[in-house]
Amino acid sequence: MLILLPPSETKRGGGAGSPLALDRLRFPSLNAVRREVVDAVVTLAADRDAAVRALKLGPKQAGEVDRNRAIPSSPTMRALERYTGVLYDALDAGSLSEADWSVAAESVAVQSALLGLVGGADPVPAYRLSFDSRLSLVRGAHSLKKRWAAAGADALAERDDLLLDLRSEGYAALAPLPDRPGAHYVRVLARDADGHVRALNHFNKQAKGLLTRALVEAGAGFGSTDELLAWAAAEGYELRPVRDPASRDLELVVPEVRGEPGRLMAALRAR
Repeated sequence: MLILLPPSETKRGGGAGSPLALDRLRFPSLNAVRREVVDAVVTLAADRDAAVRALKLGPKQAGEVDRNRAIPSSPTMRALERYTGVLYDALDAGSLSEADWSVAAESVAVQSALLGLVGGADPVPAYRLSFDSRLSLVRGAHSLKKRWAAAGADALAERDDLLLDLRSEGYAALAPLPDRPGAHYVRVLARDADGHVRALNHFNKQAKGLLTRALVEAGAGFGSTDELLAWAAAEGYELRPVRDPASRDLELVVPEVRGEPGRLMAALRAR
């Protein structure tokens, strides 16, 4: 299976890996677009004021332009360690065993605005770019969605395994899922003490990180949706198809403990 994650706006600095080399990344069919987008970002970074406007940076974030200017020469680290924030804190890639890293390298991909889909262990530099950033690209496009969508969709369409999409909608649009059985977008919901289910906002990222961690530790070897749902039920996760028969989306329902959003996944951690 392949688990698709969103990136994060914040990224860990530094790294011990050699500078970015596109031929070391998974999904090689994306390399032509990768090269174009990287070149556009580095070129934009030569004009600090223009880069600040294009990247929608605040006064204290101007240093992100320097990161982008250094993309070709800066050190790299594994993608799941580069990204930070709620989802990646819950995933806690730094504590994965080597065996789990082998699984993550093959079964987890992050949707980068800069590099497209990258494997969980692919070496990536620090950078600043969002799905809605606008660039001057070779073909005259300014929208990253327009530039990435076809190439990203083709890369996913080449796969015939189980696809579990945990990306936010903006990043999912950079590489749309194929319309076939076994390709599922996951929505996270919360159930309160009275049994009412509602959409989960900020803390859906925590749920996605914990689910990804559990899938990696389980070997992420599920060959079908039925196998995945059976595993989830056995592990105490409420993962289910949505009620709409025309949709392939899945719902992950998490318990809300005493109405405190910060503890929404506590029951799953302690199961």
